[in-house]
Amino acid sequence: MTANTSDPHIRLRERLRRVYLLRSSLGLLDWDQQVSLPEGGAELRSEQSALLAELAHQTFVSNETREALEALEETDPAPTSDRAVVARLTRRDYDRAVRLPARFVREKTEHLNRSYHAWTRARADDDFASFAPFLERNLELAREEAGLQGYSKNPYDYHLDQHDPGIDTEKVTVLFGELREPLRELAGAILESQEPADPDLFRGFPVERQEQFARLATAKIGFDYKRGRLDRSVHPFCSGDGRDTRLTTRFFPDNPLDSLFSSLHEAGHGLYCQGLPIEDCATPLGEAVGMAVHESQSRLWENQVGRSRAFWTYFGPLYREHFPEQLRHVPDDALLAAINRVSRNPIRVDSDEVTYNLHIMLRFELERTLFDGNLAVRDLPGEWNRLSQSIVGLEPANDREGVLQDIHWSSGGFGYFPSYTLGNLIAAQLWETAREALPGLEDGFARGEFGPLLEWLLKTIHRHGRRFETDEIVTLATGRPLSTAPLLRYLRERYLAPHADRAKV
Repeated sequence: MTANTSDPHIRLRERLRRVYLLRSSLGLLDWDQQVSLPEGGAELRSEQSALLAELAHQTFVSNETREALEALEETDPAPTSDRAVVARLTRRDYDRAVRLPARFVREKTEHLNRSYHAWTRARADDDFASFAPFLERNLELAREEAGLQGYSKNPYDYHLDQHDPGIDTEKVTVLFGELREPLRELAGAILESQEPADPDLFRGFPVERQEQFARLATAKIGFDYKRGRLDRSVHPFCSGDGRDTRLTTRFFPDNPLDSLFSSLHEAGHGLYCQGLPIEDCATPLGEAVGMAVHESQSRLWENQVGRSRAFWTYFGPLYREHFPEQLRHVPDDALLAAINRVSRNPIRVDSDEVTYNLHIMLRFELERTLFDGNLAVRDLPGEWNRLSQSIVGLEPANDREGVLQDIHWSSGGFGYFPSYTLGNLIAAQLWETAREALPGLEDGFARGEFGPLLEWLLKTIHRHGRRFETDEIVTLATGRPLSTAPLLRYLRERYLAPHADRAKV
């Protein structure tokens, strides 16, 4: 019971809380599906998830929700007040949701659950043909949804905007166009200047100790394990909210950096979740701006912080305590150089931060062409390989390393990939601003002090929830519109400065 059910703001928040509880329960089912669901439970999970998705949808588009929203809108709250923000953003979400029939929501959820399991089998077997029919249906559903929303002529724009409000194909094309050649040139210069890799440097790192160190590092930067946990999955991810934040990673004995940096990455997402206003968790005021801003938080902690010399000044001795035999003959500078090594890698999540965005440009080109109707799903592996050679600089050895490597298309996540590079751009711009605002920031990292940066992010990003769109919050936080320049400055400073006498870009 509420204190005043005649208040339309309270009535609307009650309705939104019911939707939130259903959706968060659906999120837990999805987490379980990727972490611990037995193979035999896949079909039942599809039905369970579809029912919850349908119930959440029906609750949101119900007459009760509409009436509460209309009543709040009629009160004409001050334009910048919390009430006005909740009304404006809920109206946007409601109008989109009401255009989707319950039948469509259930069918899509059921199919995406089956598609995920088809992808995991296809990836393990390097068998794209078995996954292709599922992907074709995912694409049909994505086009149908865009059409229902009035985006029949530009369906890809709908999916971009779903992930990052205010972002469209034209904006992504312009930003990626500014980045592509400078990144390719930068990668080439670094590859020419760096020392040869030691192929045996990261071999035989016990998984149990990797997990211990990942928990230690993520807790030290601020992730609250009283409100979260870290588990294992095929593809690392973060889900939940500030009271129950689920991180996952994966571990390989001969690739310990994969687990460490994926853990820092997902913890960055988790810190954002835990920093959003808990009291508003069921409303837009307690939700993330979009995935580009979300990725800016994860990429900043993974890269600007996690790959810095200051970070390893503090964590290097602790890393050696966990792996004394493996690192006995590895000097500190050699360890840091290996951590920041640039290479041409077919796997996106294993790529360094210089070449990573080239992987995203590859996926953006493929998604755009798929939605334009100029690329058939059956031809996707060949086109992937061709563009990989053209953009990234190498061709994958098989489809497991190529078109099957990412989970996103199996779960209908079209339009998500650009968020990673947009997130990198935002992270670099935030990093530049934070270094100006917090003198001695990196000196603090060397002493194990990460709280000042987290507090700054809480104030500039987290506390606003969804109040602002992507471009708006970047300008608010940094004082200037989103630009490619800070990322290029950051990468040149970190990767070229140590070899300035040997490489020029």
